[in-house]
Amino acid sequence: MQLKDIYSGSFNPAEWEQKGYELPKFDIQKVAQKTHDEPTWVHFGGGNIFRAFPAAILNDALNTGKYDRGVIVAETFDFEVIDKAYAPYNNLSLLVSLQSSGTIEKKVIASVTEALKADYQFDDWKRLVEIFRNPSLQMISFTITEKGYSVAPADLERGLTPVLAMGKVAALLLERFNAGALPLTVQSMDNCSHNGDKVKAGVFAYAEKWVADGLVPAAFVDYLKDEQKITFPWSMIDKITPRPHQKVQELLAADGFEDNNYIETEKHTFTAPFVNAEEVQYLVIEDNYTNGRPPLDLGGALYTTRETVDKVETMKVTTCLNPLHTAMSIYGCMLGYTLISAEMADDDIRAFIQKIGYMEAMPVVTDPGVLIPYEFIGAVINRRLPNPFMPDAPQRIAMDTSQKLPIRFGETIKKYIARGLDMSNLQLIPLTLAGYARYLKGIDDNGEAFSPSPDPLLEELQAIVAPLEVGKADQDYSCLKALYSRKDVFGLDLYEAGLGEQIEGMVKELYAGKGAVRATLHKYVSAR
Repeated sequence: MQLKDIYSGSFNPAEWEQKGYELPKFDIQKVAQKTHDEPTWVHFGGGNIFRAFPAAILNDALNTGKYDRGVIVAETFDFEVIDKAYAPYNNLSLLVSLQSSGTIEKKVIASVTEALKADYQFDDWKRLVEIFRNPSLQMISFTITEKGYSVAPADLERGLTPVLAMGKVAALLLERFNAGALPLTVQSMDNCSHNGDKVKAGVFAYAEKWVADGLVPAAFVDYLKDEQKITFPWSMIDKITPRPHQKVQELLAADGFEDNNYIETEKHTFTAPFVNAEEVQYLVIEDNYTNGRPPLDLGGALYTTRETVDKVETMKVTTCLNPLHTAMSIYGCMLGYTLISAEMADDDIRAFIQKIGYMEAMPVVTDPGVLIPYEFIGAVINRRLPNPFMPDAPQRIAMDTSQKLPIRFGETIKKYIARGLDMSNLQLIPLTLAGYARYLKGIDDNGEAFSPSPDPLLEELQAIVAPLEVGKADQDYSCLKALYSRKDVFGLDLYEAGLGEQIEGMVKELYAGKGAVRATLHKYVSAR
């Protein structure tokens, strides 16, 4: 059983279906030809999240028979992905959905019709130019991570042949401008707030530099600013897609599915012909298109207003998911857990995040209307985090915690203050922030050293708590003032917010000695 056999048509559908594989219901070759001639969608970033989500919902749309165009992938960073994960399999992949029940669903994804290397050194660049000059193109989209939108001064100086992703996109938009100022929507699907603005800022940095250097006419920037021509909508995307997992690989091999090899590129991209991902997913998109759009709503995407996208994003990152992830990762690392799903079997941790979400954060959440906050949290706690197939670790979630705390907890505290709400309702959010001072020490609840996850401020913040010793009675905790007054770390001065002394008291309990983390967590969770 190989993907190339499905592409060529030389396979036995009954054999695949008998083993639980959902096959494409459309003519793969016909869709590929139609997409080649009249492309509508180019996606930058051919990684696992793209194949598991945007490509998969387009596949569902194609299965309805109400649409006839696929998506063209353009890879700007790791060209080995094209050579090893796309080309050998005729751009087909297998999506393995990891169900919270402990079962899996298997679906062949055939919506990707071309996979191109987005760089001038390859002939693929000529094909991309051809696509961008085609009036049929409606949307370009991105899953390149937030770092992918960065702009480097040296790259700006390269003129019309930049190396970074946003520069290449700007160069291709210049081709579309030169073809008659044709309309297009530039749509980020990355998991970062106001993601459309990040794309816009990156593209404009190159375009304005080129105009200033006399390389392109000022009308090019005018074209990009004309919202009748070019738009940069916001979106909110949410789906956990970990690296290909050995357990999944073994299940597929037992089926006789031969395309189960594991791929690691020289740039340390981890991929495979299959993608394993959680079952729950959300894609909410600002409906602001200038040249039509692929009907991703046929596959479950929600089109709405910018204001609603912002409300959904805020709901997720300040209440219903991200704060819970961070709270359990801080305590999970100190309690010796290596799997998020295993943490969810811990009564204290489960109650900890449940009460943070429902009791402390929910009073300030804004219902976006298209998703119900209570149901969102319910899915997180009952289906997503306990999923036994999801090999996600608190150590991964704890990366860059100092960069996450201002949004995930600081915004909730600010809303309590702004709305004049009773601050005494906040007990477990302060406990989370107190736990951070214990986590930074790098000593777990058994008194053993562990390595806190990578963070740009790790050494600086560890230096603040360096005077503290786990298990030492009657020590001076005045160093905490330098930590909890940091607005860059917590979003506000926690002493000015009236929480500093409360958090200090919790830190003292957490530093009491072996078992203090568990005892303190249990105490405050039980008291709620």
